[in-house]
Amino acid sequence: MHRLARPLMLCCAIAWLSACHRHDSTPAEPAAAPPKAASVAAPGSSKPAAADHAAPAATTAAPATGTTGTAPDADGFRVATLTLGSAIDAGYAVTTPATRFADDTPVIYASVATTGRTANALLEARWRYLEGQGVLVNELSQAVATDGPAVTTFEVRNPNRWPAGRYTVEITLDGKPAAQQAFEVTKAK
Repeated sequence: MHRLARPLMLCCAIAWLSACHRHDSTPAEPAAAPPKAASVAAPGSSKPAAADHAAPAATTAAPATGTTGTAPDADGFRVATLTLGSAIDAGYAVTTPATRFADDTPVIYASVATTGRTANALLEARWRYLEGQGVLVNELSQAVATDGPAVTTFEVRNPNRWPAGRYTVEITLDGKPAAQQAFEVTKAK
């Protein structure tokens, strides 16, 4: 077993991947207060972490948007962008894109912007720790029905420190690869 796999498994045992949040992607003003998930969250989901509870993320020079890889379906539904960050606005979009997070960051969001229409598509997020031989940290799926552009936000939480190293989040649309974003966790200063 890899020397970092054991702490990661303990970390993963308490890390949770909260339910996704969907909304139409109409422009939204940044919220002064944490967003209320009750009006827009999927049934059985928990509230997203308040933006002021998230640790500041170090941003990179390039935007933290992932690659997309799916062709649109008959109604043009596809993943447009994948953006990571440690805080979201009232519209569930990441406020400051990042690919580097401190090990004490309590929540990391993956904001998936989609375009087109669908009556029932399935988005899935798989978070992997690459230093631990691609160990699956957690995964969650969300059914999406939309008549236009939308954002679905996945979040992974860890009340403890993340093991430092390289990670990736993979997004699939109806089982096909749609986007992927690598990110790094570093020791807090």
